[in-house]
Amino acid sequence: MDSNLEETESVTPTEHRIILIGGRWAGKSSSGNTILRKERLECGRTRTIQSEVRHGVVEGRKLTVVDAPGWSSSLSLTEIPEGDKQRFKLNPSKCPPGPNAFLLVVPIDAAFSVEQRRILEEHMKLLGDRVWRYTMVLFTCGDFLGEKTIEQHIESEGEALKWLIGRCRDRYHVFNNKEKTNTSQVSLLLEKIDEMVWHNNDSHYEIDEQTFEIIEKKQREVAERAQKRRRRAEEQTQQMITLIQGECHEEMKTAPKLQMILLGSRSVGKTSVGNTILGFKEQEDGKRTAQSVARRGFVGKTEITLVDTPGWWKGFPAFDTPEAIKEEMMRSLFLCPPGPHVFLLVIDADASFNGKHLDAVTTHVELLGEGVWEHTVIVFTRGDWLGTNTIEEYIEGEGEALQSLVEQCGNRYHVFNNKDANDGTQVTELLETIIGTVAGNGWDSFVPDKQIFMTIEERRRRVEEGARLRQSEIQARRTSLRDSTNKLQELKIVMLGQKTSGKSAAGNTLLRKQAFASCQNERCHVDEEEVADRLVTVIDTPGWWRDSSRCTEDVDKEIVRGLALSQSGVHAVLLVVPLDLKFREAHLVALEEHMNLFDDSVWKHTMVLFTHRDNLADQSVEEHIEREHRTLRWLVDKCENKYHAINNLKKADMTQVTELFEKIEEMVAGNSGRLFCPDMKDVHLNIDEKFKRRELKHVLKQRLEQEYRRRELELMIGFREKLIELQADIRESVASNKHKSLIDMNKIKVKGIGQKKKDEKEDKVDAKISAEIDKLNKDIMRAADQLRSSQDFILPSFKGNSSPAPSIAGSLSDRRRPSNNFDRVLSWLSTLKIDTNMENQLTLNFSETSGYRSVFDFDNYVGIAE
Repeated sequence: MDSNLEETESVTPTEHRIILIGGRWAGKSSSGNTILRKERLECGRTRTIQSEVRHGVVEGRKLTVVDAPGWSSSLSLTEIPEGDKQRFKLNPSKCPPGPNAFLLVVPIDAAFSVEQRRILEEHMKLLGDRVWRYTMVLFTCGDFLGEKTIEQHIESEGEALKWLIGRCRDRYHVFNNKEKTNTSQVSLLLEKIDEMVWHNNDSHYEIDEQTFEIIEKKQREVAERAQKRRRRAEEQTQQMITLIQGECHEEMKTAPKLQMILLGSRSVGKTSVGNTILGFKEQEDGKRTAQSVARRGFVGKTEITLVDTPGWWKGFPAFDTPEAIKEEMMRSLFLCPPGPHVFLLVIDADASFNGKHLDAVTTHVELLGEGVWEHTVIVFTRGDWLGTNTIEEYIEGEGEALQSLVEQCGNRYHVFNNKDANDGTQVTELLETIIGTVAGNGWDSFVPDKQIFMTIEERRRRVEEGARLRQSEIQARRTSLRDSTNKLQELKIVMLGQKTSGKSAAGNTLLRKQAFASCQNERCHVDEEEVADRLVTVIDTPGWWRDSSRCTEDVDKEIVRGLALSQSGVHAVLLVVPLDLKFREAHLVALEEHMNLFDDSVWKHTMVLFTHRDNLADQSVEEHIEREHRTLRWLVDKCENKYHAINNLKKADMTQVTELFEKIEEMVAGNSGRLFCPDMKDVHLNIDEKFKRRELKHVLKQRLEQEYRRRELELMIGFREKLIELQADIRESVASNKHKSLIDMNKIKVKGIGQKKKDEKEDKVDAKISAEIDKLNKDIMRAADQLRSSQDFILPSFKGNSSPAPSIAGSLSDRRRPSNNFDRVLSWLSTLKIDTNMENQLTLNFSETSGYRSVFDFDNYVGIAE
């Protein structure tokens, strides 16, 4: 027994270096306190902003515990600030020479979804694949297990959590941080860490030295640039104070009245900024701002008018924003006449800011008119997440996109901590910046173009009129079907739509339970539930991409398989369209491509289901349809005005569900009770035809690209020939001059210096031409290689053989189509002649069908270069 004890002591390390990582609110800090058996780390309502290191001795082991800031469970790696990613990579350096163990903290009281797995995996990749050797899952909230074992929880939770446990080589432990006096849970964890360290041969995770040096260098450069920006901002502030004092001839830094408009994307904290400025303490209801609203109050002696506006989707340009939101933004200009003194552009400092975000900001802000940037001040929110880092370090660390935006606003910015609304200094300092901006603009407000207001009013009248007409048409149709409509005991519904349109969430709302995962499903799922005295079956299908070129044949087959899951057919095809993004041509093209897989009767059974009903606020669905792009009106008309809107955030609202069921029953009555049951054989033939068409377009595109390359090569070769002729003329001229100089030696003696300079100049020209010819030879060789590879890629039939190419046409014939039209088209395409018209533009010559005009003679074209 003594020998066993000695053996155990010999393998037990005397020191453990542990890093706690995971999502926000997972319980990392609390777990660190449990491990150290002391309240060493702040936890509860306090968020970990920066890595904290604590030391202690527990059961004979010297412990170093690093509590790292948690990542957001809703933000992908691309949405996280660059500085946060760099600091995450440097966490291992907090406990030199490196950690023995990473404890990946996962709470049991929350679902571990596919999305959370993706975000976790992205963060772990920052540390490299070797990090998994040293990683163990630490489950928190163990009291939520009840009678279940942790193994039962893992098995019941789904594939995402099982993947994580497998990645950690089945290393996991459970903590109940409410029972800190239960020391056995810590003892067992330390034993498991001992075992992991032993399996790793007492090694530790080492940060890559080169990575460390690169990040350290970047951080130093960012700090230097941030300091310069800070000094510049302070100088600007002093200049503004001087300007104000000079104008007022006294120490006055206030204004009797200020009018402001809040701008920004969704969920960045615009409303919170407004409440903090006005000193409003009421609890926010969490509702999204859907309309521009003016509020008034006082800050000191200054009367403030503050207009809050609807936000746009982050990273989406104005092109994708619904007309109603853009209209509300422009309407805000007229809620504070004669116009705002300043625009407060709100940016969240706890997220990334890249080129897409810059494009979104600029396209939306510039809707308000020329000169808007001179009146704009950036307000950064969530300043509490910066920790010890300054806002200037965030600006400089994020890159050119954010820096250019700050420059566009004249380096005018301020940082807010809306969590600390009682800090009056941040409001006072913001008002100083605002007053300085107003003073710099000569105390003038931004006066909007009155034509904007007239355009808004005219469009509103037209929209209201169109909405009334559409409502009357719907009411007439519903009235005509009233007598023939019966309540159905059973409803079968299939959901179709683009990815991220809200299909799965809508299916859950209809079934009043969490039946479908709200992530990008790749397979069809079916579930049923008794709802509103009906047995409702909902079939959820994979969404399609807006870019139709990304759709694959397998995905299309899976989408249509959804209708085969109900052998008797479906009562309704719900075509899901979100109300919070504009529905444009690209959306319609992708939608039509998929609807055309069925016969035309599908439209008789199809209803548009609008999601994100909360996006409309007081606007009716009809007004949204009339205000939006004509493609949306085309779709609604194609569905014969059959549509419904739901708010998936209000799952308890049964009226929106029962009203939809009633509309479906009316549609079924209009179809004489028939269900939609397509012939799946025909559907699959349509899929075949769709992808043959795509192959045909691809071949034509390759053909045209090849012709462009051929013409480009011809032009380069022609230019090279001209240069060679020019060079020959120059050399002939030089030789002639030299011959004359030999005849008349007296002239050489008199003009020798001038002749020498002329000869040197001609030599330089000759050398330049030779260099250009050499460069052209290289370009010609490269272009010829590209052309040769493109011609090899084109079907063999393009090289003079009129028979169908086996790579495409042969495979098509195996699909047992009733006709070989596509095969014939491919064969016919190979005979088309590509030519140029009067304007030297490439054209297809349909009158000549003798084959491809020229099989390119590479040897003749590149022979000179070789």
